[in-house]
Amino acid sequence: MAEVQCAPISRPEVEALFEQWNGALQSGDPDQVSALYDPKALLLPTLSPIPRRDPAAIRDYFLGFLQRGPVGQIESRTLQLGCNEAVDAGTYSFRFREGEPVQARYTFVYGYSEADGRWLIQHHHSSLQPPA
Repeated sequence: MAEVQCAPISRPEVEALFEQWNGALQSGDPDQVSALYDPKALLLPTLSPIPRRDPAAIRDYFLGFLQRGPVGQIESRTLQLGCNEAVDAGTYSFRFREGEPVQARYTFVYGYSEADGRWLIQHHHSSLQPPA
């Protein structure tokens, strides 16, 4: 049996994965955003009731979401680092070109892809923050 090789990742590198995703949002390009997700990823998006289970469905969500010009900002986070996996969970907000900001809770689960040597989003759950 082959020994599992663990790809190292640090807290700042996980934080940079969110910044990469946020930068892709600001590009306005749904292909750039959806390329950050593993082909088998699950997206449970903030502003849609439909679970997105494949690259086409994930791209479709961002096609509409990006039209609003979102800019995300982390409000609070907890990070967990493991062997070829990292979890970033907490609260974030989005500002849009028009309308009120949206407060949400999030979880990103990143996995290391040996096939292309990079970290990809395997699971992304985002839900509106309930009122206090």
